[in-house]
Amino acid sequence: MTSDAPLPTPGHRLTVLDALTEEQAAQVLDLLAHAARSDGVQAVSEQGRLQLRGGRREGVRHFLLSDPESGGLLGYAQLEDTDPVEAPAAELVVHPEKRGKGHGRALGDALLEASGRRLRVWAHGGKSAARHLAQVLGLTMFRELRQLRRPLSPLDVPEPTYPEGVTVRTFVPGQDDAAWLAVNAAAFAHHPEQGSLTQRDLDDRMGEDWFDPKGFFLAEKGGESGEGRELVGFHWTKVHRAEQLGEVYVVGIAPGAQGGGLGKALTATGLRHLAAEGLPTASLYVDADNIAAVTVYERLGFTTYETDLMYRTES
Repeated sequence: MTSDAPLPTPGHRLTVLDALTEEQAAQVLDLLAHAARSDGVQAVSEQGRLQLRGGRREGVRHFLLSDPESGGLLGYAQLEDTDPVEAPAAELVVHPEKRGKGHGRALGDALLEASGRRLRVWAHGGKSAARHLAQVLGLTMFRELRQLRRPLSPLDVPEPTYPEGVTVRTFVPGQDDAAWLAVNAAAFAHHPEQGSLTQRDLDDRMGEDWFDPKGFFLAEKGGESGEGRELVGFHWTKVHRAEQLGEVYVVGIAPGAQGGGLGKALTATGLRHLAAEGLPTASLYVDADNIAAVTVYERLGFTTYETDLMYRTES
């Protein structure tokens, strides 16, 4: 589906696409990079940025707001309608030099119309301008995602102790894909973004420059042979070289293996790996209402660095 029509407000044109060309994707990425330098935070998540390339993706639409005369990109929004229960989720950004002219409102109104006024919108970094736009659009805040950080030097994380029968190795691309996707889906059945990852999503991440299987730890238990062992948990770390920042990218524990200290041990393994990479700081993301997880991470020395907020319509 493609639509291309002037908006009622003069000064911009909206194009809605199911897929972007390479040139369009590059323009959006350039806009996002410009905004990130200005704001100190990415306006669109990693998943959203990965969905800019690679053709059409089920349930994903791209909103390009451009200057009708020059064709320059004024703003961008992405709408993802893949969750069978929750309202469609969106992220949006306006060029830093073009703000205060109604472009954010125009994108927000277009998202509300496209979603049938049933919408969730992320505001990364919780900036005051984003809070104001949410208020103008009639959205209310309902989710708080915290980024926590801690220093890795000196490293005061003890040697991990694993439950009896559990061993740890690193991920092998192509060999462990299906098992990992199954455990990830089970561990995050309550988490629509993480739990719904597909082989395509995994392939996207493995194709990124940052991907390194030696920082992707799998915990197994069961039979003595490799084929007889069962994947019960994992800790996937990520290294942001430019920022010299290590990330606890995702820690997942199979439902039947939860509550035995496996998550704490895997977290410690990943942190020790990041420290061995020479990184000074580690980060992670956790929902503010996940008190148990927040408590575990705070005991490991993490403190809140910044906050992302999600707003939604009342309906």
